[in-house]
Amino acid sequence: MADFGSKDIARMYTEQRAAAIAELGRYNLAVFGKTGTGKSTLINAIFGMRIAATGNGKPVTTGLVYYEHPDGILGIYDSQGFETGEAGDVVLERLEQIVTESRSKPINEQIHAAWYTLRWSDRRFESAQDQFVRRLAELGIPVIFVLTQVPMNAKGEYHADALELARYIEAQNLPLSPANHVYLTNALIDDFHGTPVHGLEQLLDATFETAPAAVQNALTAAQYIDLERKKRRAAAVVKAAAGTALATGATPIPFSDAAILVPLQIGMIARISSLYGIATPASQTASLVGSLMLASGATTAGRWIVSSLLRFVPGGQIPAMAISGTVAATLTTAMGYAWMTVCERILTEGSFDEANLKELFLREFQRRMKFGRADAD
Repeated sequence: MADFGSKDIARMYTEQRAAAIAELGRYNLAVFGKTGTGKSTLINAIFGMRIAATGNGKPVTTGLVYYEHPDGILGIYDSQGFETGEAGDVVLERLEQIVTESRSKPINEQIHAAWYTLRWSDRRFESAQDQFVRRLAELGIPVIFVLTQVPMNAKGEYHADALELARYIEAQNLPLSPANHVYLTNALIDDFHGTPVHGLEQLLDATFETAPAAVQNALTAAQYIDLERKKRRAAAVVKAAAGTALATGATPIPFSDAAILVPLQIGMIARISSLYGIATPASQTASLVGSLMLASGATTAGRWIVSSLLRFVPGGQIPAMAISGTVAATLTTAMGYAWMTVCERILTEGSFDEANLKELFLREFQRRMKFGRADAD
């Protein structure tokens, strides 16, 4: 069995990550509302995607620009505030053309939902806005209605006028998704008035509820606020990889052939990275993965599995000097959950310190292997 060096592993990770990203597909969202409703702030808060700062939007028509996530997992149709009058008609006509053309294309090319945003402080919902929402829904796009910048007091109570406006809009029997509900949100902390960020999780849940199953993994990867959702989907990837490792080890693997597990484990790590939507350049992440797989100064991945991982197995050694299916699955599971911990650290802290992340990975792996339950939290 050939050994893998750090460059081999980094290259393998880069290739597998590209394949995993492509497998996710793309979630496309259209966002409408007058200028000043905080559309970009809302998008940035949920997706961590600075629309206005990217500078690489593709004009679709007057008042409508399409932005794409660097990894291609998210597309945003962003209106420039023209949702009424002649300009609004132009937007809708072009949108209808896009929707009609996309119906014969892969699901990645279709628009999966629209957010219609209204600033609560406008305190009114105009007939032209009502007509725009209805025409939007007639295109077959689920429309999610969002009140933005809604004040909330220390008791968690919404401003009474915002609640009244939301109830009024719901009473118009608009074709809103899901369940004719208006979502009250605030995407930016208002220290002056004491209003916290709120309502984003509920909006994200509604967005998932309307998303086709085929693009839900892309939406999971693109969003930044629900780590538990990422964790559940990543755990499914780990479980599948562990099952393959179990089958691979049905005939015990000699230590000298332990590197046979490496491609499987690298593929698992790449899929986990894609689901967490790690924005760190792939080259940096690939370098970290290569470093981890050759930790403790070992020169081959197979030797690393023996010298660095198996010593964490309860009892300190494995009988018969071979890796059984159970052990292979346990090692793979521990490695997957340890990498999930690394991904969560990168997302929550927004930094990439290779030395600290390597230490975190090995510590988490050891903790999970120590008690013989690699998937235990």
